[in-house]
Amino acid sequence: MQKLIVLQKSDNLQKDMLNDHYIIDNILSNPVSDTIKKILVDAFECAEDGDYLESLRLYDLALKDEPNNIEALIDKGVTLQNIGKHKLAIRSYNKALSISPDNVDALLNKGSALHSDQKFIEAITCYDLALKIDKKCAMALAYKGLSLGEMGQLHDAIKHFKKALSIDKHYDLANISKNLAQDLLKSISEQKSKTL
Repeated sequence: MQKLIVLQKSDNLQKDMLNDHYIIDNILSNPVSDTIKKILVDAFECAEDGDYLESLRLYDLALKDEPNNIEALIDKGVTLQNIGKHKLAIRSYNKALSISPDNVDALLNKGSALHSDQKFIEAITCYDLALKIDKKCAMALAYKGLSLGEMGQLHDAIKHFKKALSIDKHYDLANISKNLAQDLLKSISEQKSKTL
């Protein structure tokens, strides 16, 4: 009987210790999260101000504590892309996608970096994956249109710009790109008629 009482007391003590440990862990983890949030806000502001090196330093600092922080990985990739480091940006997006394969932001940004690197087919693959996740992603449609346009597929590009505009009629990138592609088609058509 004494063993049973000791075991019950021991179980209660363990539960209390676990509860205390849980509370202490939460108290300790919140300042870290708040600190990381502050670092990410500062990093974003540095990037907005054009201080990309400081921004990257801050993203690396945040990722040192939270290496799987999707927001930090994507924003670091965007910052790298802004300074022309497309391969490093793609690496950062790939890390984010290894953690969260259905992250539309990571897919769009990876596609954009691939597009900047003139890897249009790979970029389109990223946009198609984003569209499988979110069929009404106007940005994925417009970006895919841009890549198709770069590959000379102006008719398909225009279709994608129009689809993007059917989702978001105020999407400037899609509207401007659609008009530009239509003007290019018109110009090509006029040149062909002059040479015949």
